[in-house]
Amino acid sequence: MALVLVAKKGTTSPIWHFFGFRPDERGQPRDLTEAVCKICSCVIRAKDGQTTNLHDHLRVRHPAEYATLPARAGPSKKASQGQQTITGAFAKGTKYKTDSDRWRQLTDAVTRFLAKEMVSFNTVEKPSFKAMLHTFDKQYELPGRKYFSKTAIPNLFNEVRSNIMKELGDVEYLALTTDMWSSCNMMPYMSVTAHYINKEWTLQSKCLQTCFMPESHTADNLEEALREAINDWKLQEKQIACITTDNGANIVAAIRQLKWPWLSCFGHNLNLAINNSLAQQRASTDRAFGVCRAVNTAFSHSWLRRRELQKAQVEMKLPEHSLITDCATRWGSKQQMVERILEQEQAIKRVFAQDKSRRPLPQLTWQDMTVLESVNNALKPVADFTDILSGENYVTVSSLLPMLAHLEGVLEESVDDSSQLTADLKRVILEQMEGRYGDDTIQRMMRKATLLDPRYRGDHMKPPELHSTKSEIMEETVREIDLSLPRPTPGPSHAGEDVEEPDAGVATVPKKKKWSLGSLLAKRAATAAAAKLTDEQKVESEMTIYLQEMAIDGEEDPLTWWKTNEKRFPFMARLARKYLCICATSTPSERVFSTAGSVVTPIRSLLKPDKVNMLVFLARNIEI
Repeated sequence: MALVLVAKKGTTSPIWHFFGFRPDERGQPRDLTEAVCKICSCVIRAKDGQTTNLHDHLRVRHPAEYATLPARAGPSKKASQGQQTITGAFAKGTKYKTDSDRWRQLTDAVTRFLAKEMVSFNTVEKPSFKAMLHTFDKQYELPGRKYFSKTAIPNLFNEVRSNIMKELGDVEYLALTTDMWSSCNMMPYMSVTAHYINKEWTLQSKCLQTCFMPESHTADNLEEALREAINDWKLQEKQIACITTDNGANIVAAIRQLKWPWLSCFGHNLNLAINNSLAQQRASTDRAFGVCRAVNTAFSHSWLRRRELQKAQVEMKLPEHSLITDCATRWGSKQQMVERILEQEQAIKRVFAQDKSRRPLPQLTWQDMTVLESVNNALKPVADFTDILSGENYVTVSSLLPMLAHLEGVLEESVDDSSQLTADLKRVILEQMEGRYGDDTIQRMMRKATLLDPRYRGDHMKPPELHSTKSEIMEETVREIDLSLPRPTPGPSHAGEDVEEPDAGVATVPKKKKWSLGSLLAKRAATAAAAKLTDEQKVESEMTIYLQEMAIDGEEDPLTWWKTNEKRFPFMARLARKYLCICATSTPSERVFSTAGSVVTPIRSLLKPDKVNMLVFLARNIEI
C-alpha cells in the first residue's frame, strides 16, 4: 500500500519535493516536527521547519536524488556574523569614550532635544530617561545635567548663533520686531526678531535675543538696549528696512531717537480700535459682557454643567464647542466670546433651566442678546484680519494698504440696515484705524511695498499716489542702491586688438586683428547707445514694463514670482527684498514670549537671564 503524505504548505525549498507529513483524520499534518521521506519512508526530525537534517538524509541515503537539487547557498553574511569573537563581545560592553564621534553624536541629539522641547536639565537624571537611552544604545553613558547646562547648551548656542550671524552678514536689508514681556517670576525681558529674504527668495525669521531688562523701561534705556542688540549681531543701521512695534509711548520714542523706519503693529492697532469703540458704548455693552463672563464662570466652576451642556449640544444638534472667555491681552477674544454665546444660547438656557443648585445663575435676556448680536455684527467682519497679517513666513506688509481699503469697505457696507449700536461701533473702528495709519511716512512705505508686490502692483492706489510712489522708488533705487550691472572688466586690449587667453606659465603678446567696417561700426553704435542710457532710464524702463504686466493671482507667493523674474527686473528686485521682508504685526515677538513662557515655568523660575536667552534662542532657531 502506497504511503500517503501531506505536503508542507507555503514552502519554497525544493527539498520538500522528497518529504511530507503523515496526515491526521482531517487530512492535515499530524506532527510538523517529523518529516517522512517519500523514497524510503524514513522519519526525519525537522523541528521549526529546518531543512538541514533533510538535506543530510538525502545526501547520504539518496545521492542520485540529492544531485538534482540546486546548490545550497552558503551561510549569509548575517549568519556568519552571528557568533562574535571574544574581543567583539567585550567591545559590546565597553562604554563609548567621550572623545569618540558616536558619543558626540548621541550627546548632541540629547542636547537638541532638551533645547527644542524646552524640558528641564534634570530630565537627563531621571531613571526612566536613562533607561530609555540605555535600551537604545547600551554603550552610551549619558552625562549629568551640569554638563548640559554649563557645556552642551552654551556650545550649541554659540554654534547656532555663529551660523545665523553668517547668514545676516550676507543680507542687504532686514526688518525687526520687538516687544516687552514679564516672566512668571516678574522678570522683565525684551525680545528682538529679525526678518529677511535670502538669496533663494525665502522669507526667513530669526529670534536674535531675549534680553533681561531690569532698568526702567524709558525711551533712553530701550534705545540703548536696541542699539546694543544690533551691535552684538554686527548689524549696520543702514541694513534696517523697518522695525515693527506696538504703540507704547516709550518704545515709539526710542525708535524715533534711533531714527529707524517704524511701523505700528496692525493687530495692536485693530485691538485698540475695537476696545476704544466699545469703551464709547460702555453704557450699552457693559451689562451684556458681564452676563457673558458670568455664564462662562458658571460653567467653568462646575463639571456637571459642562457635561449637561455637551448633552444639550448633541440633542439640539449644535456644534460641540466650549465657551470662550475674553482676555484683555488676546486680540479678538472679546468677539470670540460673544460669538460663542450666541451660538450656544439655546443649550445654555436649557442647562440653566434644569439646574437644581440653589445658587443664582445669570440670565440671558432678549435685550442682552440684541446687544450681543449688534456687537458681533460690527466685530465679526474684522475678526480674521489680524490672523491673516500675523504670519512671519510669508509676505504681509504689502497687504496692509489693500487690507485697510477692504476693511473700510466692509465697515461701511450695510450700515443703513444695521442697528444704531452696530453703526456706531463700525464708525469708531474705521476712524481709529485711519488715524493710526495716517502718518505720511508710513503711508509712503506701505505704498512702496504694495507696488513691489506682483499681486497688487498699483491696483490699490489712486493715480497721483501711484505716480509719486513710482518716482520715490526710482529715486531711492538710483540714490541708495548700486545699479551697476555686471559688465566685462576692461582688459589690456585696445581697438583693433584681440587678446588671447594665456597658457599657464607662458607669456603672450596681444595679437592684432583687423576689424571689418560693419563690425567696427556696430560695436561703436552699441557702445554709444549704452552710454546714453542713464541709470534713471534703466529703472524707469523696468518700472514701466513691471506695471504693464498683469498682477498675479492673490493666492500665489510674490517671492516665488520675484525669484523667477529677478533677472528681468534686477534693480527693482533689490528694493523688493528691502520692503517685502517687513512684518505687518509684532506677532513674531509675541511668539517668542510664548516660547519663553514654556521655558521659564514655575518649576524653572530660578533660571538665570543668560540661560533664558540661550534656551529661548535655541528653541526658536533650531531646525530639526
